[in-house]
Amino acid sequence: MSNKDIFSERERGLEEEYFMRKERELIEKLRQKNSAENAQQQMAAATGIQDTEVVEALQELGYTPDTVMLLHLVPLIQVAWASGDVSDKERELILHAARSRGVGIGIGSTAETQLNEWLTKKPADAFFENTLRAIRIFIEAQPAGQRREARQDLLSYSRSIAQASGGFLGIGTISGDEEVALEAIANIIAKNNPDAAEQIIGE
Repeated sequence: MSNKDIFSERERGLEEEYFMRKERELIEKLRQKNSAENAQQQMAAATGIQDTEVVEALQELGYTPDTVMLLHLVPLIQVAWASGDVSDKERELILHAARSRGVGIGIGSTAETQLNEWLTKKPADAFFENTLRAIRIFIEAQPAGQRREARQDLLSYSRSIAQASGGFLGIGTISGDEEVALEAIANIIAKNNPDAAEQIIGE
């Protein structure tokens, strides 16, 4: 075989390898796209939110179809962290809130792992704020008669967390930091509705 034939053969081999690599990359991109679309559909089904941009924003925050059920627990976690750490009583109340809301957190499940992580290591402030914005959109999508109840329900749970470790021997007083957290939560979920914000802060 001449040197020319050897080089030609090697060139063909390199071309085939190049196109095979590109084909694998294309297949992987298509798989990722299909996986992302399936996850979005599952997230939309779990939350009832059909706005693709909102669902994508939740995914960017780290929520998955297995953890988006924890969405409404995040304000409670935010209040628990306002005092600097999460007490055993606060953790217990958050788990109770999960059960009362019908959130299934199985032992060893992805949801349990994520919740424990949030209760052990404080999430970033931006995570709390953006989650609250998502919750506001979720509430606004509900029928008018249910919005006020949903806001009050959220703040009631959050206030019970704030009261869990306050005051003398842990009875009845909310710290200044926790009040600030509660007000921030109320203002975000009732944005563009100052009367609603004032009502739920005062209750």
